[in-house]
Amino acid sequence: MVDVPQELVEHVSWLIYARRCERRSRWRKLGCFQQALLTLVHLRKNETLPALASGFGISTATAWRYVDETLGALAAWAPGLHEALTGLGEGDFVIVDGTLIPIHRIAADEPYYSMKHRKHDLNARVIARPDGTPLWFSRATPGRTHDLAAARAHGIVQACLARQILVLADPAYQGAGATVRTPYYRHREQPAYYQQFNRDHARLRAPGERAFAQLKSWRLLRRARCSTRRISTIVRAVHTLLTCGYSG
Repeated sequence: MVDVPQELVEHVSWLIYARRCERRSRWRKLGCFQQALLTLVHLRKNETLPALASGFGISTATAWRYVDETLGALAAWAPGLHEALTGLGEGDFVIVDGTLIPIHRIAADEPYYSMKHRKHDLNARVIARPDGTPLWFSRATPGRTHDLAAARAHGIVQACLARQILVLADPAYQGAGATVRTPYYRHREQPAYYQQFNRDHARLRAPGERAFAQLKSWRLLRRARCSTRRISTIVRAVHTLLTCGYSG
């Protein structure tokens, strides 16, 4: 059992069917619908592949291949940064924020250790509309990466500047310049105008949390047990599922 609508499973099934036709794939043990369901259960419930393989009557290696193929088909439909910003320009604003995806790692994996949260994780950026609808998710970077460094590395600051899109971000983006607007530091020591600005800024930026709430509704991204190189593909795949009209 998985709490996703029948229409979403069917949509993913058609993407798998198109991928199989493209590759001229031979007969498979699971049909397209079952393969879609297998992947959605894995993402939605964070079930282990051995458990899924047993439930669907296939080997663990076959389950891994099916999930990997489906994630690739979904991720291919996720928009790129410039594609996501199409239609936006001067007078529009977006919300930029980040979230941490916990992972299983040992102490030796220093780049993935976030001193702020005292655990190993990966860092993902989002650009969201004013109502919290996600427009674009970045690739995942090691948890110790600073928010501003990650935004610059992904090209977010420059892309929004080129289109003159106003960006609302949290204090971690102080010093970004361009069209990025952040709250004032120590606003209690500043005039009332600064305090009002911070309140308005927080109110406009708050809906950005909805994007990550939708992302984390897929439990695999609450505690990832897979390779760190696979997380970016999973984030893009989930974004495609969100754009299908299912927000969790």
